Amino acid sequence: MITIFNKFRIGMLPIYLMLAILTGSISLVSCSKDDELEIQNDFPFEVNVMPVPKEVANGQTVEIRITIQRSGNYQNTQYYLRYFQFDGQGTLRYYDEPPYLPNDLYPLPTEQFRLYYTSTSAVSQAFEVWISDSFGNEKQISFQFNSSD
Repeated sequence: MITIFNKFRIGMLPIYLMLAILTGSISLVSCSKDDELEIQNDFPFEVNVMPVPKEVANGQTVEIRITIQRSGNYQNTQYYLRYFQFDGQGTLRYYDEPPYLPNDLYPLPTEQFRLYYTSTSAVSQAFEVWISDSFGNEKQISFQFNSSD
């Protein structure tokens, strides 16, 4: 009886070997790198602006309070600002820094900040501010001031 059992066990060896190879193959295929965990780092944002006066006099400075509100939080996101004035003349600056040059890109150190627009003309003035992030998302804000002179 033992000899019959030994012959049966030896005859089943190829089946056991094939079963081990099949189990190993399934394990390796199920651990492929195609199913990597995706980390989202590109979040859209909104820009909120506090109300500003409708009129400005020559030489007057207007404070513009802006807040960037993200829909998600990725710590390495950097925000940038650029502006272009197409009516009148004036200067735009961030706190006490030198005035911005039109169409140049400036990094924003915080998501809540104040810009200061100083009128240098006695006519109506209009300009646009673009705020973008390091992933190409961009928001445009338009400002228009009538002359109070």
